[in-house]
Amino acid sequence: MADSKIHGWRRSNERSLPSLSRMVFMPPIVQPGDRAMPPQVPCADNAGTTPGILLMRLGDCKRLFRVAALLVLAALAQPSLARTVLELDAAHQPAMLQDWGDFWIDAGGAASVADLASDPAIAWQPTTQVSIYPLTAGNALWVRFTVPPAPDTERWYLEIPYSGVNRATLYTADSAGQWIPQAAGDTLPVASWPVPSRHPLLPISVSAEEPRTYLLRVENPHSFSAPLQFVSEAYLSRSGQQTSLILGMYFGLAGLAVVLALLSAASLRDSTYAYYGLTVALMGLTQASLTGIAGLHLWPTLPWWNDAAPLVLPVLTMASLLWFFSAVVSLPERSRALHRLLAGLAALGVLVAAACALAEPALRYRLMVPYIVGTIGVGIATVIWAAWRGDRYGAWLLAGLAPVIAGAMFPLARTWGLIPVSFWTTHAMQIGIAIELPVVLVLLMLRSQQRREHNRRIQGMDRLDPATGLINAMVFTERLARMVARSQRLKHHSAVLLVDIVNIEQIRRDYDRRSAEELPLRVAGRLLSAAREIDSVARLSDFRFGMLIEGPLTAEDVAAAGPRVVARCLMPFKNKPLDWVAQVRIAQTQVPVGGDNDAGRLIERLEAVLAAAPAESKRAVFTLR
Repeated sequence: MADSKIHGWRRSNERSLPSLSRMVFMPPIVQPGDRAMPPQVPCADNAGTTPGILLMRLGDCKRLFRVAALLVLAALAQPSLARTVLELDAAHQPAMLQDWGDFWIDAGGAASVADLASDPAIAWQPTTQVSIYPLTAGNALWVRFTVPPAPDTERWYLEIPYSGVNRATLYTADSAGQWIPQAAGDTLPVASWPVPSRHPLLPISVSAEEPRTYLLRVENPHSFSAPLQFVSEAYLSRSGQQTSLILGMYFGLAGLAVVLALLSAASLRDSTYAYYGLTVALMGLTQASLTGIAGLHLWPTLPWWNDAAPLVLPVLTMASLLWFFSAVVSLPERSRALHRLLAGLAALGVLVAAACALAEPALRYRLMVPYIVGTIGVGIATVIWAAWRGDRYGAWLLAGLAPVIAGAMFPLARTWGLIPVSFWTTHAMQIGIAIELPVVLVLLMLRSQQRREHNRRIQGMDRLDPATGLINAMVFTERLARMVARSQRLKHHSAVLLVDIVNIEQIRRDYDRRSAEELPLRVAGRLLSAAREIDSVARLSDFRFGMLIEGPLTAEDVAAAGPRVVARCLMPFKNKPLDWVAQVRIAQTQVPVGGDNDAGRLIERLEAVLAAAPAESKRAVFTLR
């Protein structure tokens, strides 16, 4: 007997065959009077019949044709009426409930499991693979399903892959006919669930001999669309390891970004990094609450916060993100009005988050979704405005945040009841954040580098030439004095050179004023390329430069220094005419030099050498003895 039941449940194709109860429409086709007709001969045999008998036989043929046509139509339509049999096969997991179950929405939420088990008037409807059940606070979704006979060598679970469901209660009938409940959901402490997990996981009892019927009651303040699926213990272990790996990589990346942002904020004294670190930390907590990691590991005994956190934390994240937007595009300097708007929206976010924590569950998403959608629009518009006004990092910031904004649309649409729970509603934000984190970190580092360079230039204007970034005459004199003292102490020779550009007027006449202004900048680059790391190059005036060449140097090295610089300056420049070159004159000497080695007087002596050189002289290098 048991064997026949097993085969009866497992042969899904047999369930698709037409049954007598599904063919009740057929008897009216053959009228009662037709059954009393005398036996008929084939309608093709018309010989020897009267016209009345012939007409009667033709009518019989038409009735038989109608019956055959309806049988064919019924056979074609029957597969669409058949349900997909639930089969707990360890080789094909997860096993989806699909249309095997029936559901009913209890509008008042007052029906008990005993009422459902005994009331035949309840209008049960078949479940579907993708359904969005319109639940509200006070309503309850009931799902009735039967688990067919299956091998009981493994433990099986009903899995609801949605950590945000308020309460899911599975009722199992015992041998005495009593319904035994087991419940999970974020309104219950995760530590007290039948199987503590990221989302509800309810054990079911499987028998190899007889089917078992279950009733599932789901309570949620907004629409419910999570699939109901069945998994074995072995599959659960494997999928849990894979999920832990993926989530571990994400949270590790987020944690690293937070640490780097906080360290950069402290070392660079840049509040933008602090806002970014706070935003990433809140994003990580939001994802931890949405995926159930936080309820399982961070607050397993705080059901009220586990229920509110998925709606409170996103609001705080958006408030922090607005502050970050304002800081990264320097909004206080660009528009005080826009900065005040974003600051006001951020302050409003704190109030909305507090309201979400204290409000009824049914009102929370009505507060959260409009705020997030509105602030995303304002934030994007502000960054676009800053980029349009010339902010060099606005467009890159939008590109980095685009995956996060796109990923946020999926959980928002799921919360609003527009799409069912799926892989993308659970993990789209994590994928977007994983792409965004390195992009925004690189953007912040480039921004900090540019700001540091800008500040360095401002703070060093009394020591640096603004046009070339070279040291000025004052610093050159200081370094020359130290180089002379060092050379005397170490008993070796170094060299000092003064370099004048003598063909500026010719370049201005032959080309234009801009070319004459550009030539000294090109010469500065050539001198830097000719200098070593330990040497110094300075701009002493508009057309005069200085070089300090650290020793130890031989007399031949000092003599060759000037001609090497002349040759370097005479090399053609890329994308310039061949005669667009710098003609220079150089006064050089080794240090320490005989006589007075004071740095200031040494420079004056070299300047005197250049001033004494004839204007028409072809000589380029003059040595001070």
